[in-house]
Amino acid sequence: MGSERQERMKALGARLRGLRAEAGLTGAVLAQRAGVGQPTVSKVENGRMVPSVDVVRRLSRALDLDESTDRELRDLLDAVEAAPDAAEASSDDEALAGTTVDEAVRSARLVRSFQCVVLPAMLQSAEYARHVFESAGNSTPEAVGRAVAARVERQSVLYEPGRESSFVLTEAVLRTWPGSPALMLAQLDRLLAVDSLTTVRIGVIPWRRAVPVMPRHGFTLCDRGAVVVETFRGERVVDDSAEVAAYEEAFSRFEGAAIFGAEARELLLRVMREFRDLEPHHPVEE
Repeated sequence: MGSERQERMKALGARLRGLRAEAGLTGAVLAQRAGVGQPTVSKVENGRMVPSVDVVRRLSRALDLDESTDRELRDLLDAVEAAPDAAEASSDDEALAGTTVDEAVRSARLVRSFQCVVLPAMLQSAEYARHVFESAGNSTPEAVGRAVAARVERQSVLYEPGRESSFVLTEAVLRTWPGSPALMLAQLDRLLAVDSLTTVRIGVIPWRRAVPVMPRHGFTLCDRGAVVVETFRGERVVDDSAEVAAYEEAFSRFEGAAIFGAEARELLLRVMREFRDLEPHHPVEE
C-alpha cells in the first residue's frame, strides 16, 4: 500500500479512535452499537482497513456525532479513497467486483440477498470466487488471490451467533457455471452445508415457476438501512430510505416465490446429479 494512502488511513483510524475514547467506549462496545464486527473497528482504528461508506455511517451514528464531525470522518474517508496505491497493491484490488458487498455484509446483523446470475458473495467457494474476480478484467493474479482470500475470510460471519442471513436465487444461478462440473459440484455441496446452519436460509425460485418481478440485477440488503446494488460495472451502496424500501419489497416478492428447506435441497441434489453427468469420466445414465 502506498505511503500516502497508508498515512491517510492512519489519520482516519486515529480520529475514530479519539472519538471513541471521548465517548468512553471500548472497541467491542462501539462495534456492538454500530452492528459491525469488532475486528473491523480494530482494523480501521489501526489503519489496516479501508471501511465502506456504510461502516463509517454506522460508526458515526453509534458515536452520536454531530453533523460537523460526521462530515469530518467522511472527508477523511474520501481522502483515503482518493490516495493512489503503491505498485505492489495496485488499483486492481479496488477494481475487483464484490469487495463492497463483502464489507457491508460483514457489518450487518440481518442480510437478505437476491441473485439471478451469480451466487451470493458470502456463499461462494474459493474457486468459484476466483472465476468471479478474474472476470472483472484488468486484474493481476496476485490481486485476485488477495481478493479471494479476503472473501473466504469474511464468510466466517455466517457462523456467528446473533446474525440472520436469507439468500434467494433463481435456478439459473445454479446452472450458470464457470470452470468445470467438478467446481460446481463442490460449490453446490457447500450450499447444502451452509443451508444446514440455523442462522441461514437458502431459497431457490425453480425455473418452472414464474418470477413475480423481472430481475435486472442482484442486490443485498444489509439490515434495514442500506442495500448494495450489484451491476455489471460494479457495486454501489444505497441508503436512501425510499429506495431501500423498494428493494425490501422486491426481495419479499422473490422470497415468496422461492422454495426452501427440503424442496430446495432436493432441487440442489438434482442439479448436482446433472453436473455429475457432465463430467467426462462419468457415464451418462439412460
